[in-house]
Amino acid sequence: MAKEIVQKMKLTIKAGQASLAPPIGPALSPTGINTNDFVQQFNALTAEGQGILTPVIITIYDDRSFSLELKTPPTSELIRRELNISKGSSVPNLEKVGKLTLEQAQKIFEIKKPDLNTADFEKFKKTLAGSARQMGVDVEWND
Repeated sequence: MAKEIVQKMKLTIKAGQASLAPPIGPALSPTGINTNDFVQQFNALTAEGQGILTPVIITIYDDRSFSLELKTPPTSELIRRELNISKGSSVPNLEKVGKLTLEQAQKIFEIKKPDLNTADFEKFKKTLAGSARQMGVDVEWND
C-alpha cells in the first residue's frame, strides 16, 4: 500500500549547510518529521556543492517519513557564481556588474537542463539573457 502524502514543502538551502537554526528548524518542526534526519540527509546529498543555494522539495507522508527531491540552483545563483560576483546590480539598467559569454551560457544550460521545460539552447538563451539583464549583467550574444 502506498504512503499517503500529507504535505509538500519547498525550501532553498545552501548545499551542505543545513542546520536546525531558523529558517529550516521552525519550518520543519510543525510537520512532525525528524528534523535531524532531514539535516543529515540533505547535507549528505549536497556535500559536493558546498554553499550553492539548492532548492529542495520535501514530500511528507502520513507516517512522518519524508523524501527529498533536489532541484538545480536558481539561474541567478549560477550567473553569480560563473562571474564571481557577490550580488547583482542595485541599478541594473545603469550599473553593469559583469558580462556573460556564450560559453558561460552553455555551461549554465548544461547544469539547468534537468529542470528546464525546453531542451533547446536557443530558447534557454533568451530566458538566461532576461535573468542576466535583471541582475545588471550584459550578454555577449544577440537575439
